[in-house]
Amino acid sequence: MIHRYGAAISWMVALVATIPTLAGAETISLSAASHSLLQKAIDAAAPGDTLVLEPGEFRGPVVIDRSITLRGEEGASIVGNDTGSVIRIKAADVVVTGLTISGSGSDLDTQDSGIFVEETAKRAVIERNRIVGNLHGVWLFGADDSCVCDNIITGTASLHMSLTGNGVSLWNSPGAKVNGNDISLGRDGIATNASKRNVFSGNRFRDLRFAIHYMYTHDSEISDNVSIGNSVGYAIMFSNKLNIRNNLSDGDRDHGLLLNYANYSVITGNKVLGHLQPEDRWTAGGTRSTEHGVPASDPEDAAKLSDGQRLGPEKCVFIYNANRNRFMDNHFENCAIGIHFTAGSEGNSMSGNAFINNRNQVKYVGTRYLDWSHEGRGNYWSDNPGFDLNGDGIADNPYRPNDLIDQVLWTAPQAKLLMTSPAVQVIRWAQAQFPAMLPGGVVDNHPLMTPTSVERSTQ
Repeated sequence: MIHRYGAAISWMVALVATIPTLAGAETISLSAASHSLLQKAIDAAAPGDTLVLEPGEFRGPVVIDRSITLRGEEGASIVGNDTGSVIRIKAADVVVTGLTISGSGSDLDTQDSGIFVEETAKRAVIERNRIVGNLHGVWLFGADDSCVCDNIITGTASLHMSLTGNGVSLWNSPGAKVNGNDISLGRDGIATNASKRNVFSGNRFRDLRFAIHYMYTHDSEISDNVSIGNSVGYAIMFSNKLNIRNNLSDGDRDHGLLLNYANYSVITGNKVLGHLQPEDRWTAGGTRSTEHGVPASDPEDAAKLSDGQRLGPEKCVFIYNANRNRFMDNHFENCAIGIHFTAGSEGNSMSGNAFINNRNQVKYVGTRYLDWSHEGRGNYWSDNPGFDLNGDGIADNPYRPNDLIDQVLWTAPQAKLLMTSPAVQVIRWAQAQFPAMLPGGVVDNHPLMTPTSVERSTQ
């Protein structure tokens, strides 16, 4: 020990225990009485060493430029000076665990974070920390094969949502995993851009704009996440070849699942649940985002109620210019619109999905017929009055979620004034008697008689 630290012996009394672990690596404990010496202890450590912070508050910011483990005992915290990032990691194979981290700066341009992981810091492990009140929680900036796992990340409510950072931000970090975190407050729970081969699994999101925001991220997995009460659950944009499975959106405001220029993906086993929500959830947040070319939600889409409540999400699923995706065995319930399908989306397969008690099951404006069944298996529609006389589980007649009047109302909302008129009733009667009058649109030629079970819990 003495020969390693040399001139630093004057402050080594604060390192109350030195316990050899592996050959060439040591475990060094630092007491809270030495709160101002944390950076010196990091600078004096050798690759492979473990620094253990005893309970108490240590001063940041600090920079980790060697491959060490920084571990906190229960009650240990690192508090920044409200400038820059609290912990900045520059070396590969660094582990940060068991700490409470707070006190970052608030400059979005400099990406101030609780923990900022640089491009040279491959295989970083950020686990079992409480990262509280920072602009961004964790930034993975080119840090390949890193893991942000089992942390509690709480942003700040003191700024307008658009001025806050994300729970976890990820840029060009192939192979990185963000798993098992509880993320709340801030802009987006997880925001990723220009990456690939990532896994975001088992996270829980609350009080955010988007739970997960995907941009230009390919060949990746989004699974077993829970989004509760956010503006949008899962926003998937400009990304290809994703596996989106077993996620839950419970009471999100605008969309449970949004696909914009998302292609060649499999979306299966997901559940979107809508609820009656106070109308001020829409008005208090200001104007909806129209970024990335996604149109703002049409207020005519919403199910407005006289007692000041509305159905949310407005759309369980919004598919906007998304192509060659396969939707299987998902559950979409109690939304103003079950699925809004628009902007030239081509080649999407729909089968085994359950559309239950949505105010409008499908919104599609087009002249082509789209068969939403695959290999003789369609979807379940709660408002389908069909029969199954041969008992094969498939309704005897095709199901059409929309008719000519729906198309008129979508293109000319003012026509709602005529909904109860005799003319509208005559048109609907004629369509029932003469199916040739029906316009192009979605047809399920093999509708299911019972829904596929999707078990997802918020617990």
